[in-house]
Order: sequence, then C-alpha cells, then structure tokens
Amino acid sequence: MSEPARASWLGRLKPDWYLALIFGMVVLASVLPARGAAAPAFEWATKISIGFVFFLHGARLSREAVIAGLVHWRLHLVVLGSTYALFPLLTLGLAALPAWITPPALAGGIVFLGCLPSTIQSSIGFTSIARGNVAAAVAAASASNLLGVALTPLLVGLTLHAQGAASPHAIQAIVLQLLVPFVAGQVLRRWIGGWVARQAKLLSLADRGSILLVVYTAFSGAVVGGVWSRIGALDLVRLLVICCVLLALVLGVTWFVARSLRFAKEDEIAIVFCGSKKSLASGVPMAGVLFPPATAGLALLPLMIFHQIQLMACAVIAQRYARRP
Repeated sequence: MSEPARASWLGRLKPDWYLALIFGMVVLASVLPARGAAAPAFEWATKISIGFVFFLHGARLSREAVIAGLVHWRLHLVVLGSTYALFPLLTLGLAALPAWITPPALAGGIVFLGCLPSTIQSSIGFTSIARGNVAAAVAAASASNLLGVALTPLLVGLTLHAQGAASPHAIQAIVLQLLVPFVAGQVLRRWIGGWVARQAKLLSLADRGSILLVVYTAFSGAVVGGVWSRIGALDLVRLLVICCVLLALVLGVTWFVARSLRFAKEDEIAIVFCGSKKSLASGVPMAGVLFPPATAGLALLPLMIFHQIQLMACAVIAQRYARRP
C-alpha cells in the first residue's frame, strides 16, 4: 500500500470526534443530570430539537435523486430488505440470547438499532471511495430514510413493544415531531433548498447540536432512573462483541446476496454499504420520541457503539474495493 493510501486508510480509522462529543454528553449526564425543575425544560427543548432535525432531513433530501434511482429497483429491494427485514430479525435473535450473552437491560436498544434506517452521508461516501454506483447509493439511502420515518416506529412497536411505542400518545408524538416537520421540509424545499445548501455548514452545526441535546436529555432521564446500577463494564464489553457480530453478519449476507443475484461490482458496493448501515442522525431523535426518558438512554447505547464500528469496518472495506483493477 502506498504512503498516501495508508495515510487515508489510517485517517478513516480515527475515532469520530463528533461521536466522542456524544459520549461526552453521556458522561456529563452521568455527573450532572437534568433533574427537578430543569428536567421539563430540557424535555421541551428536546422536542423542539427533534422537530428541527427532521425538518432539516426533509429540506435536504432530494426527491429527484430518489426518483432517478428507481430504475435500480432490484438493488433497492435488496437494500430495504437488509435494512427493514434482515436487521430486525438478527437483532431480535441477538436480544433473545441468554442473559450471560446479551445484557437484558440493553436488549431493547439492540432491537431498536435493527429497526432504524440506513445512513445517507457515510453510505454515499464509502460507495464513492470504493468506486461503486454512487447514484444508486444516493437513491437507496434516501429511500431508506424516507420510509424510515414511518417504518421505524411501526417496527419498534411490532418487535419491541416499547413502553408507549404503539399508544395513541406515541402515535401523536411521531406525527407531530417526525412526520410533520419532515413533510414541511420536503414541501418548503422548493423555496429554501438553495438557502439550506448555502448554509450547510451552519445548519450542520445546529443539527449536530440538537442531537447532542437529545442525547444529554435522554441519558439524564436514564441516570435519574438508575441506569448505571443496571449495567456495568462487562455489559458494555459484551455489547461491543454483539455489535461486531451483527455488522459482520449483515456485511456477509449483503455481499453474498449481491453476488448470488449477479449484480455488477458497482451495484454490489452500493448494496453492501447502504444495506449494512444504521443512522445515528435519525436514531437519536427517534429514541427521544419512542422511549420514555428512563429508557431512552439505554436504547441509544447499542446505536452509538455500532455507529463507530460500522465507520471503522467500512473504511477498511472501501479501501479494499478501491484497489481493484
């Protein structure tokens, strides 16, 4: 491997500093949780932030890219099948393992992880690095997130029976905090799409800041509810192993299916990267809607760990694909 390639490969293995900030919010909430009179204020700020995040998702997603990629319907079926069928089935199986393998307190978060949509930015980025079908990756990842606004809450309600996940109150919260802002962003995209693109850096900071607030509020509720008395260091180690096994299984299945169905190499790359990811940007606010404060923090732990593992593993895989003739 050449020196520039090695530097690029090592650079992508570095920890995600934004993810480090997210874990920093976990530490802050563990030391100084929002409690008493401050808790309701943070909960309202979190609801507003969740709506803002999904408004931005709606304003950023290009419907043209999704429509243009519909010609690759076989590819999209494989990606959606992995995201919304394979992942939930695997996580249900992992969550059902004996308690000495899967910590019971984290089982719900593992299932929640399996119900989330794919990422957009990293799926497209790794597909581009690997010299894959970028247009198909844009369409597949966008379609996954569009459908995820409705499918993720439905799957969580069906598979997890999370407290309040399918209640009238939760359905109302999903509509008001997820669907309405998302649709509003899509509708207003015609007028604000250009401004959103020009202000991408500023809005990205606001978007990420909103997610940090959601994480802090969720873990504050979890800490007040006694989360660290329910899980320990060994539980976190077991969770790390479970996330590695889950990612390896999904990567293997998506690669095997793409080869078995005789997709072109470029399409195979898009399938592998889009079908193996789970979105932190969508998962954090969704957890704030679908779970009560005492369990939202626990539900997020598997996602945060899986997110970093998927970035590191896919960086290596993308470089291997990129070196092909």
